Amino acid sequence: MESRAIRELIIALACTGAYTAAQADVVVVVATNNPVGNMSKDQIAQIFTGKAVAFPDGRKAVPIEQGPTSPTRSEFHVKVTGKDAAQLKAYWSKVIFSGAGQPPREVGSADEMHKAVSSDASAIGYLEKSQIDSSLTVILTR
Repeated sequence: MESRAIRELIIALACTGAYTAAQADVVVVVATNNPVGNMSKDQIAQIFTGKAVAFPDGRKAVPIEQGPTSPTRSEFHVKVTGKDAAQLKAYWSKVIFSGAGQPPREVGSADEMHKAVSSDASAIGYLEKSQIDSSLTVILTR
């Protein structure tokens, strides 16, 4: 296939949603000393949108976000909360303005996310699957 035909095919597939550019395999994680097992996408979305403040067993949950320009953050929110970056910004603006809550703490990199979550049994975050080691437990893989 010539290069123009390949480009046209990729554009056509991208427009139909049948092709996505190398998305990372984002997983939701907690520290290994956190006894929580698997959680549903909805339970995690509730924590990351401030609608829930605890894990299913009642222990405090502290969500940690990657920075707003992180592709991992974007993928996490689209898959888990169903919100893209603009929707998430609008959501938190409304919540903050109404006095109903504050967004999760942000970290500047995947390494900082790894360190923050692995060192705090109440923290919950997300990383690319390739960044997981024995200090973290994956609780959602979708």
